[in-house]
Amino acid sequence: MLKKTILFIIVCLPLFVKAQVDVHEASTEYEYPTDPLVREKLDKWQDLKFGVILHWGLYSVKAMNESWPLVNELWKRRDTTMTYEEYKKWYWDQSKTFNPVKFNPEKWAEISKNAGMKYLVFTTKHHEGFSMFDTKENDFKITNGPFASNPKADVTKYIFDAYRKQGMMIGAYFSKPDWHSEYFWWPRFATVNRNVNYNTNEFPKQWQKFKDFTYNQIGEILGNYGKVDILWLDGGWIRNPHPGEMEKAYVQSNKSYYPPYPQDVDMPRIAKMAREKQPGILVVDRTVHGAYENYRTPELRIPKTQLKDPWETCLTLAKGWGHTKKIPVKSGTWIIHTLAEVVAKGGNLLLGWGPTAEGEFPEYVDKPLQEIGAWLKVNGEAIYGTRITENYNDGSTWFTQSKDGKKKYAIFCIQEGTSIPATIKWKENIPAKGKKIKLIATGKNLNWRQEGNAVVLEIPKELVGTQNAALAFSF
Repeated sequence: MLKKTILFIIVCLPLFVKAQVDVHEASTEYEYPTDPLVREKLDKWQDLKFGVILHWGLYSVKAMNESWPLVNELWKRRDTTMTYEEYKKWYWDQSKTFNPVKFNPEKWAEISKNAGMKYLVFTTKHHEGFSMFDTKENDFKITNGPFASNPKADVTKYIFDAYRKQGMMIGAYFSKPDWHSEYFWWPRFATVNRNVNYNTNEFPKQWQKFKDFTYNQIGEILGNYGKVDILWLDGGWIRNPHPGEMEKAYVQSNKSYYPPYPQDVDMPRIAKMAREKQPGILVVDRTVHGAYENYRTPELRIPKTQLKDPWETCLTLAKGWGHTKKIPVKSGTWIIHTLAEVVAKGGNLLLGWGPTAEGEFPEYVDKPLQEIGAWLKVNGEAIYGTRITENYNDGSTWFTQSKDGKKKYAIFCIQEGTSIPATIKWKENIPAKGKKIKLIATGKNLNWRQEGNAVVLEIPKELVGTQNAALAFSF
């Protein structure tokens, strides 16, 4: 007998994402983890599909581009008359005024949960070097400024606690480069670019200090802040310049990111410690192929085709990762459509924005997050816990299936602002003969027919001509 198959259809919008100069391409190879606890965690993570990444740091004070104005590279121009050294001091001096007195992590977590998000990645430290946790490695931290006397000064603790209470996986973003550390940008030398500014072969003791500093800070995060599910390491140019065969082509095409000396932070040592403190933790050494990139992370773009390996795309809700005054922001419809495409191609969507310097989510996130949350509350079965299917796309239609393969889901995209048509048509993924197609929102059966290798579905008259971000059906 044929197994019963359920098919969902969702109306959504195509996506176009532009790259930016500081974005690294995702690695082109994938090495599946061998640790059974890591494999189990990875499978659970793939069920979640939708997460939030929050960038919060000194850059939030002036609502400016996060960390990158500190870099002395031609593509990044600073709008200032200050000298470079003056500018770095001015930037880092934002620590003296960063005082998020309206910080309310419980509200953050509630908003994220209501938006349908299932996991968090929080910037414990960005490239600027300012720690958003109570590190003992230096004094450049949130617990050593104007906010130090606040009961919730150790913001990472309270953010992680709040999101855990909402049942979410916890991810700790951590920047491998640290542009404030004298062990990385040594003051005795000029700052040339994003890399360590001295020859690590010539000064191995100085570089060892940085490796120990990095190891110790990651150890603090994973040892002092409860259960952490993901160690999300940024700064993929911090790697050994003598890669294996599979990385050589990438490094060759991006020579400007790699100096002719090592700047490897010893990932085997870090990963071993991480899994001693947090058994089964996913280690995501972004863009660096190998055993420490448990899932791939294309940034600000969606792969052109379906990927069978675990992956996650990180996209911004507004213009920039941190708090910004630049609008417009993406719509709820855009998020729905993007999520549908990403999931159909086998990935997770990590959507990002930044809290304000006062510690609140900006008002512009409210409407789109409410829209995606309302949609997922009704149609989440078509997203959560699904896996890829071979025929995953036909024009504007995206397909997924349940993990056991007994149910299939289809996502049909229509341009935002366009009304719902009288019929919807897609090729392949045809339901069994005699099965009824059902509107998920109402549970009512709809008329459909097969024309060759295509399905033609008749939309209820009361919906034809109306506008809706997504409609879902089953059979």
